[in-house]
Amino acid sequence: MLSGTLSVDALLERICSETKAQIDQRHIDNPMMIGIRTGGAWIAEHLHRELGLETPLGVLDISFYRDDFTQVGLNPRVQPSQLPCAVEGRHILLVDDVIMTGRTIRAALNELFDYGRPASVMLITLLDLQRRELPIQADVVGGTLALGADQSIKLNGPAPLTLTIRQRD
Repeated sequence: MLSGTLSVDALLERICSETKAQIDQRHIDNPMMIGIRTGGAWIAEHLHRELGLETPLGVLDISFYRDDFTQVGLNPRVQPSQLPCAVEGRHILLVDDVIMTGRTIRAALNELFDYGRPASVMLITLLDLQRRELPIQADVVGGTLALGADQSIKLNGPAPLTLTIRQRD
């Protein structure tokens, strides 16, 4: 079983080069990058800078779009989403730290479509934990990780970015 803290540098390098390749392959000009708060926003900041994107970086806070909102209540650190320009007709690079069940991404897509209809959405994640409950897959993944049922992972940051794998109580 894994435990401890892991560096994310190699994962960031991989998603940066794969994202650039996907943008080129799809002939996307001037995409808009949006990070899902909090970990996805930290990763998006890094990618946005490394890719030299012109459009300002956007941030989504999906707290009100979660399907467990009525069960777990409001996140005490809810902040407004910030989209620097219209998403209508834009190619979106949606960034999150970890994809596991697919529910966070579903919530992000619901919120994103409330702002308009993008031309396309490319999903970029640092890690895939491969425990899907919804048929949602990332286009770019830094790596995959199999955790035990008693383990969890957390992205720490914003600088330096590290991953901590912990045993749950």
